[in-house]
Parts: sequence; structure tokens; C-alpha cells
Amino acid sequence: MTPVVARTRAELRAALAVSGRVAFVPTMGALHDGHARLMRHARPLGDTLVVSIFVNPTQFGPGEDLDAYPRTLDADLRVCAREGVDVVFAPDVDEVYPGGLDDAVTLDPGPLGQVLEGAARPTHFRGVLTVVAKLFALVRPDVAVFGDKDFQQLALVRRMVRDLVLDVEVVGHPIVREADGLALSSRNAYLTSEQHDHALALSRALRVGVEQATVGADAVLKAAREVLDAADGVDVDYLVVTDPLLGAVDDTYEGEARILVAARVGTTRLLDNQPVVLRKGP
Repeated sequence: MTPVVARTRAELRAALAVSGRVAFVPTMGALHDGHARLMRHARPLGDTLVVSIFVNPTQFGPGEDLDAYPRTLDADLRVCAREGVDVVFAPDVDEVYPGGLDDAVTLDPGPLGQVLEGAARPTHFRGVLTVVAKLFALVRPDVAVFGDKDFQQLALVRRMVRDLVLDVEVVGHPIVREADGLALSSRNAYLTSEQHDHALALSRALRVGVEQATVGADAVLKAAREVLDAADGVDVDYLVVTDPLLGAVDDTYEGEARILVAARVGTTRLLDNQPVVLRKGP
């Protein structure tokens, strides 16, 4: 099945004129098996499956990899065809930002957008929420599927949908990993073979940390930190345990939680996370 490719807002409206229930997977392209899994998850959730392919300039900060970000539309379209996508929205920047990028109206992510990734990339989530809101307005999905790997992004999108009273169901999908445990990411392509081996410390640290769940949050962090400290070529940005809404927890906390890590391997910044249920005692 060959999807309809819409490059303009008018073409998108025409493609969705008779669409029934719409399921949506927003992406920046450079599609890999993680994206394909999101599409497979979304396919039965709607009558029409829409995938967007748009490298959003407003979520890249100064010195980040906007120009270097891979743009592989032909290969991406083959992935979409294989996964039964009905419509691919692949606009140029001026279709999404018709008034230009300077002085555009944007969305403030609030305090949750200033911690973790937001602390390292102060303008990132403003750009993410702005473009997701625009895409929701253009596609008008009933349900949208995001990956758990960018867990803070997922939490903020859910918060935006709630606070702006948007009629979209936001669904998270578990992280898809390579056979060796590395979380799939378009940025993995930047890693050398040696750096790839170094990057495995992230998922290994999370697994070791989760094994300490019955001891408490402090033990989880200590075990994970020891793995990362012993790893070659890994420069840790943050390692935290939070509640499911990214709130801070202390060592008395029990219940569902999330351990999150961000680290630079070479020049590539990688994210990973793992759910954990904290329980004191055996």
C-alpha cells in the first residue's frame, strides 16, 4: 500500500476529507524500527493512520544538530508503506510556521519543561509543544502515539492536552531496543562501533538499578550510578528516579516510578529510561 503524501495544509485537508477515526504518529523522519512499532501500535486504533515527517527547527537549540539531522524521506516513505500508513504529512517549514520563525506564538511548557532535558536544553520543550499543538490542529487526530523513550516529552504532551482541553487521546509505547539493549534512536547512527559499545552502559545501568527496587530509590540510583561511573566514554548529564509524572521522590517513596538517564557518548547525547515499582522490604 502506497500512502498519500501531503506536502501542504491544503493537500492534508483533502487527504483527510473522509477519514473516520484518525490515529496519528508524529515523527522527525529518519525512521527506524522503533517508529515502525509505533505505527503498528497505532494502526488498529483508527480508520486512517497518519504519520508526520517534519524536522522541527524550533526544538533545536544553538549548536545542536538541526543541519546534520538525517533527512531520508524516500526511505521513510518505504517504511510507512510497509506499515500500512494511509497519509504521510511531510511539510516544509513555511507550511507549519506560516508567519515565519521569528516572533512566532509559542507554548510555554511551564515548570516541568525546565528540569532534566529542559535544564540542559532550555528552549527544547517550547519548540516540541508548539509543533505538536500545530500538528494536532492540522491532523485533528482522535489518538496520537508517542514512544516512552522521550518520557519527559510524553509527560508534557499529556499535560498540554489536559491543560488546553484538546480532544486527543495520547498513548505511550514502551521503548524499543536493539538486541544488545540500546534504546533505538535516530541519533544512534552518529555512534562509532566503539561508542555504540560504550553506550550500552545506559541500559545496563537501568537494569542493575531496577534490581534494587525493593531497597528503595536511593539504592536504585546508587547501583545505576556505579555502572555508569565504571563505564568508558560515557559523560552523564543526569540520573534520577521520579514518580510517573516526573515529580521528585525520596527514599520513603513506594509505588510506580521511573528511572531516567541522559548521557553524552562522544558528541551524541542519548536518553534512556525504565519503569520501576519501588517497594520496601522483601
